[in-house]
Amino acid sequence: MLRKPNLVLAITSGLLIMLGFIIITGVSMTFSHKLSGTSFKFLIHQVIYGFIPGLILGTIAYFIDLKLVKKLSFFIIIGVVILMTLIFVPGLGTKLGGARRWINLGPIAIQPSEFLKLGFIIYFAAWLSAKRKKGEFKKLFLPMIIILGIVSMLLLAQPDMSTLVVIAAVALIMYFCSGTPLWQTGTMILGGLVGLGILIKMAPYRLNRLLVFLNPNAQPLGMGYQLKQALIAVGSGGIIGTGLGLSIQKYGFLPEPMTDSIFAVYAEETGFIGCLILLSLYLIFVWQALRISQSLKDGFLKLLVIGITSWIIIQTFVNIGAIIGILPLTGIPLPFISYGSSHLVVELVALGLLLNISKKAKI
Repeated sequence: MLRKPNLVLAITSGLLIMLGFIIITGVSMTFSHKLSGTSFKFLIHQVIYGFIPGLILGTIAYFIDLKLVKKLSFFIIIGVVILMTLIFVPGLGTKLGGARRWINLGPIAIQPSEFLKLGFIIYFAAWLSAKRKKGEFKKLFLPMIIILGIVSMLLLAQPDMSTLVVIAAVALIMYFCSGTPLWQTGTMILGGLVGLGILIKMAPYRLNRLLVFLNPNAQPLGMGYQLKQALIAVGSGGIIGTGLGLSIQKYGFLPEPMTDSIFAVYAEETGFIGCLILLSLYLIFVWQALRISQSLKDGFLKLLVIGITSWIIIQTFVNIGAIIGILPLTGIPLPFISYGSSHLVVELVALGLLLNISKKAKI
């Protein structure tokens, strides 16, 4: 029996998206006017290439038969993997800042790793629920390692270690919540930490990020510059902030003010109160999503909700944590807030699926 969708979840997500538009406008007005003569170039781009296609695809996800999503899960992950490989095709893949993560399509650039997050969650939820139904827990461990290994190779080839960490963390949560033995999850966590240590040691820039995290004052004009400027921005906000659009740090001091560092600008402009409101919205999102998950009996839908919720909250924690200095700096967007069309499209599709699933929840 279908019920009404979770309106609290829908309203909360809508407020996050609107807040993102407001912040992007405030951050980009000056740069936008210099580039195009209009103050809303970046906002218009975000709406046309991110929000509108995301709303269309999210609406489809809201009305689609969820059994069909499960049946198509294998084809979804295959499609995403193919999309990931297109990055390395000459003329299509775009290299920026030493990383090859985008597919150039003229006026827009698609970041396939964003689609990989949701595609992986859908496939993994279908795969785990099928194995759980058959009681094949003992046969899950090795295939799990193989699946994560394939995903790891695709992401490290770019390289995109931040996305790999998010996907691996989400996979472990889903794996644990599927009812598998605790020792298997523990073994994978230990193996993951060892692998992470090896990857950090292999790449000097990753090691430098870790060293800067441990001692932010070591390289204030080098690797520690972004963290130092972010902390200045957050601290400058005080209790009520400097006012929307009145950030000083966004003017050449803070790298990537519309994407990775957007929370620092938001904290400077809205202060402690604004940050409290933003974090409260994320907590309400997670609370409502977990309520939906707890009320479901279908294994696939339960794991799908857990996966999507884990992805949003982990990515939020990693992004904000890096800005306030409790985690090493990363290059992942703040969900629903940061500038970038690819992640917003995928997040709206995920939201459509959550609201679709919520119609089956007994809450």
